[in-house]
Amino acid sequence: MSRKTIIRNTQLSDISSIILLQKKVYPSIPCWREEMLRHQLEIFPQGQLVAEIDGHLVGAASSLVISWNQWAVQHTWKDITAHGSFDTHNPQGLTLYGAEVFVNPTMRGSGIGHALYQGRRRLCRKFNLKRIIACGRLPGYHRYAKEMPIELYAQKVVWGDIRDPVLSFQLHEGFNYCGIVRDYIPEDRESLGYASLIVWLNPHYNEKKPTLIT
Repeated sequence: MSRKTIIRNTQLSDISSIILLQKKVYPSIPCWREEMLRHQLEIFPQGQLVAEIDGHLVGAASSLVISWNQWAVQHTWKDITAHGSFDTHNPQGLTLYGAEVFVNPTMRGSGIGHALYQGRRRLCRKFNLKRIIACGRLPGYHRYAKEMPIELYAQKVVWGDIRDPVLSFQLHEGFNYCGIVRDYIPEDRESLGYASLIVWLNPHYNEKKPTLIT
């Protein structure tokens, strides 16, 4: 019998486990610092989620709310998240921005990522936000970089000719591919710094009602 994945809001007591798991997932990319995660919880506690199975933390997702019109398609992770502090969080915005999501690499394919994305969609609907926007890594690209430009790689993933571990999953989750962002995370060697801009539109968004973030 499969074990149940529980999605809940991040707590201060989760911080050390989140940092350890992130180091395991992204050994070559700088991970969160404790003060960063504490500040995120102060800024927007509702947007910080963890996944746990049998009491063990197996995944996490971080997000903030922004006014997308204030940002260009070409932006960096450091700029839009204020270097991970989330000081760019804007409660008057209409866009839930997915800053980070990761799953224990030994448990990929067990539905944890889907559960975290479901948690984000619930958050978007709960607060009457218009959409979720994120920039996803393209970790499969380094294997094809000598064969094709990044735009063609991403299109082939969209067409189903190539499977990328991240973008293929996001498309399966109902997100739409919108283009390539350059130098998003320069330290991401697998993606060569590239990311895919993706969006999910909230079908329940009501423009006649206010957002409900407090």
